[in-house]
Amino acid sequence: MHIDIITCLPRLLESPFSDSILKRAINKGLVNVNIIDLRPYSLGKHKEIDDYAFGGGAGMVMMIEPIDRCISDLKSKREYDDIIYMSPDGEMLTQPVANELSLKKNLILLCGHYKGVDERVREHLITREISIGNYVLSGGELAAAVVADAVIRLLPGVLNDETSALTDSFQDGLVAPPVYTRPSEYKGWKVPEVLLSGHEAKITQWKYEKSLERTKNRRPDLLS
Repeated sequence: MHIDIITCLPRLLESPFSDSILKRAINKGLVNVNIIDLRPYSLGKHKEIDDYAFGGGAGMVMMIEPIDRCISDLKSKREYDDIIYMSPDGEMLTQPVANELSLKKNLILLCGHYKGVDERVREHLITREISIGNYVLSGGELAAAVVADAVIRLLPGVLNDETSALTDSFQDGLVAPPVYTRPSEYKGWKVPEVLLSGHEAKITQWKYEKSLERTKNRRPDLLS
C-alpha cells in the first residue's frame, strides 16, 4: 500500500510513523508513507497557502491553487483509489471503513488547517471525506495519523499474529471482551476459571457473552 499525506505542518506527522507497529510495517516494505509538505507547491513569494475568506469571518482558509498543484503532481506519478479530506463533517471513521480502506492500493490523505480548505477543493479534487469524531482539532494531521494507523495494522503481515486484528473491538459489531494475563491471582483478584480451563468452546462462548454484555452496558448504540 502507498499513502501520501498532504500537510502544511509535516513535523506533526514524524512521530506516529517512527515507532512501533507502523514503523515496522514501513521497514518491512508492507506500506510506503510519504509526508508531503504543501508549501513548496505555492507560487507566492512567501509560499503562502492560506488567505482571507470571501465574505468575511474569522480565520484563514487554505487556498485551492497549492492543493490542486500538489494533488496533480501526485496523480501524475500514480493512480489513486481515493483522495480523502480529513473533515469534521465527513463520514465517520468506523472499523468497516478501515477494513475497506485496507483493501486499497494508493491513498491520499489531505490535512486541513486554519478554517479548512477552499470549498472548491472538496467539490472537485477529493473523492471522500472522513471524520474521526464529533469534535474539532487544530488540523487534520492527527486525524490522518489515526486513519493511517487503523488501516495499516490491518494489512497482511503487519501484526505478528494476523488473527489479532480479527478479534479487535468492532470487527463483529461488538466491543472486545475482558482480557487477563499472569498471574492468575493477584491480591485475591482471580482470573475467571473458564479462561484457565483449556476448553476452547466454553472459552469462545464466554468471550462472546462478555462482549455482548459489555456492548450492552457501554456501547448500546452498536446493537441498533
